[in-house]
Amino acid sequence: MVPLERATVFEDGNNWYHALRRAGLTGLGWLNYAKVSRKLIGAREWTATRYYVGQVQQTPENARLYADQRQYMSWLKSRDRRISIHYGRLETHHAENDFAKEIKRYLGDLKVRIDPAVYKHLISEANRHQTSRVVVEKAVDVALAVDLVRMADRNEYDVAYLLAADGDYTPAVEAVMATSKKVFAAALEPGAMLAAVVYKFIPLKHDWLTDCFGD
Repeated sequence: MVPLERATVFEDGNNWYHALRRAGLTGLGWLNYAKVSRKLIGAREWTATRYYVGQVQQTPENARLYADQRQYMSWLKSRDRRISIHYGRLETHHAENDFAKEIKRYLGDLKVRIDPAVYKHLISEANRHQTSRVVVEKAVDVALAVDLVRMADRNEYDVAYLLAADGDYTPAVEAVMATSKKVFAAALEPGAMLAAVVYKFIPLKHDWLTDCFGD
């Protein structure tokens, strides 16, 4: 009897969360990646699902977000012992708002007179939005890519399912595909770069996921 292929699921949590939002699926509750994993791998042997995400730090400003992430991670791990969480960092940066700068330039070049109160209000709003705080995820995709290659080298799986559409994973996938391992990529959005190198790209539709939420 031929043994079943061992399948490991690698999940880019942030990538998928935003794809779910754009697809209008976040209103259905918590996505259960145990259900997603079983449905994806079919008759193969499910060995693990590894969820990679930036860790929210506990600060007064992030209290709600911190609590929500901890609650979801705890719930997700409790769905099945094969699910594990792997954290990267979240860093805050200040970004320039080009639109706000353009508004100020435009107002400064006006050749017609506008109401002074309106002018003052527009300048004030442009100044208020000229810089913004942007949260950037760090070390998450790198950790996933390294584990994808390292675990293949250690023969810890036969088939990898990459839940992402990010072309940045292409070099790691190519390294794994150069061995006897297979890599499938599954995503709600197109991923042309990944689709060109994986064993198979699985485009998921809205309806495919609707029975994967909750217990």
